[in-house]
Amino acid sequence: MKSILQFRSGIVAAALSAAVVLVLPLAGLVTPAVAAAPAGLPDFADLVDKVGPAVVNIRTSERVKLNGNGGVASPDDEEMQEFFRRFFGIPVPRQQQPSPAPRGRSPAPKSDELVPRGVGSGFITSADGYVLTNAHVVDGADEVFVTLTDKREFKARIVGIDKRSDVGVVKIEGSNLPRVAIGDSSKVRAGEWVIAIGSPFGLESTVTAGIVSAKARDTGDYLPLIQTDVAVNPGNSGGPLLNMRGEVIGINSQIYSRSGGYMGISFAIPIDEAMRVAEQLRTSGKVTRGRIGVAIGEVTKEVAESLGLPRAQGALVQRVEAGAPAEKAGIEAGDIILRYNGTPIEKSSDLPRLVGSTKPGSKATLSIWRKGAGRDVPIIVAEMESDKAAAKKEERKAKPEQPTNFLGLGVMDLTDAQKKELRVDGGVLVEVAEGPSARAGLRPGDLILRINNTDVKDTKQFAAVVSKLDPKRAPLLLVRRGEATQFVPVKP
Repeated sequence: MKSILQFRSGIVAAALSAAVVLVLPLAGLVTPAVAAAPAGLPDFADLVDKVGPAVVNIRTSERVKLNGNGGVASPDDEEMQEFFRRFFGIPVPRQQQPSPAPRGRSPAPKSDELVPRGVGSGFITSADGYVLTNAHVVDGADEVFVTLTDKREFKARIVGIDKRSDVGVVKIEGSNLPRVAIGDSSKVRAGEWVIAIGSPFGLESTVTAGIVSAKARDTGDYLPLIQTDVAVNPGNSGGPLLNMRGEVIGINSQIYSRSGGYMGISFAIPIDEAMRVAEQLRTSGKVTRGRIGVAIGEVTKEVAESLGLPRAQGALVQRVEAGAPAEKAGIEAGDIILRYNGTPIEKSSDLPRLVGSTKPGSKATLSIWRKGAGRDVPIIVAEMESDKAAAKKEERKAKPEQPTNFLGLGVMDLTDAQKKELRVDGGVLVEVAEGPSARAGLRPGDLILRINNTDVKDTKQFAAVVSKLDPKRAPLLLVRRGEATQFVPVKP
C-alpha cells in the first residue's frame, strides 16, 4: 500500500540509542591532498559552508499523560497509533509495557512531567530569530528547543502553525543570527540539482543531494509540492531544500513510502507558498483563507466533449453549499469553472488554491461554462473556517443531538433519492437509538414506517405521534432493516 507520509518527529527521538558508531582519525597518518571534483559534477561544499549555520535542529518535549490503564502514554505509541488510524483505518493495540527496570535505571516518568517528544529541523529566516519549520514538528509540543550548528541552544516560542499547509513558525531570542536566503520556487526546473540539510534520525547537519523530479505535485488542497529524489528521512522535517545558489526553494515535508522509510521520492513545500503563510502567522498568529462554498471534481475528456469544451480543463461543480457565496452568486451544480479572476483553471486543484489566497470580503469573477455557453459571474469571497472550528463542526456532525423523547430515538427525514431507492413514500431514519429503543434492538440506519396504527411520513409527524403516546405503555413500531420488515415493541 502506498502512502504519503508526514515525518512524525516523535517517532525518531530514540533512534540513535541502539548503536553509536565512532569514526576516529588514525594518528601519524598524513592526510592526502583532496582531489578536484570531476568536470561536470557539482561541488556542494561551499554552499553547505554558506547555508549550514542557519539550519537548526529542533527538539520538542511534552507533558506525560497517563493512558487508560494507568501507565504512561508514550508519544511514540500515540503517534504510531495515529499513523495506522490515518493510513490504514485500523486501531493498533499499544505495545506491552517493558519488564521492571533493572537497578540503577531511571524510574518511569510521572504524570505531568516533561519528556522528550521528538526531533526535527528548521531554518532561520531573519537575524532576530524567526525560524521556519513544519507544523507537525512542533504541533502539540509543550516545550521547543532550537540548537544551532555552533551548539548554542535556545528555548523557542511557537508563533503559529498552519496544519493545512504544514507550515510552522517559532521564535528564538537573539540578534545577528545567521539566516538563509529565500529563493523563487516558481522558477524551479525539473532536473536541476538541489540539496537538503537537516537532522534525520537526530543526526544534526546532515547534507543530502539530488535533483528536482517534478513540480506541482498534487498531494494537498493548498500546496502544489516540489518532488525530488533527495534522501529525506524522519527528522529532516522542516529543513530547507536549497538550489545551487544557496537559496531556499522549499521546506522538506513528506515522503512517498510503502515501508515508512525513504524510497527515492520526497516532497517539499514551495517556499513562495510557505513564506506567504509564515508572514500571516508572524503578524496575526493564524492564516486567513478565502472560500466560495463549492465541492468540485475533475473535468474528464468525455465530459468536456459532451459539453462542447475544446479540451478537458476547469473544475466541475458537484455541489453548492446552502447560503455560501457560490449559491448567492448563482453558481449551480454542473457548472464548469474555467477561470478565476482571469487565471485559467487547468485542473480542479487550482481553484481552492486561488480562492484560498484571496482576502475574505474581496470581489472575484468566475468564468463558467453552462449549457454550451460561457459567462462571467461576480462573487464575494467569504472566510474559511479555522482548523479548530472545522474540527468542532465535524465533531458535532459525528455526534447527533441527543433524543428528547421517552423512546430514546433520534430520527431524520429521508431524501427524495432515498425514498426512491427504498421504494417508500414516507418513514424516518433512526439516527440515535438509546435507552428503551436500544434495548429493543433498534440501531442507527433502521427505517421506522409506522407507530402502532399510524403511518409515519416525516420527522415532524413522528414527533407529534410520539408526544401523544402513553409513556407507561409499549408502542409497536414497524421497522425496516435492509429488505426485512418487522414489528418491534419498545418497552419504556
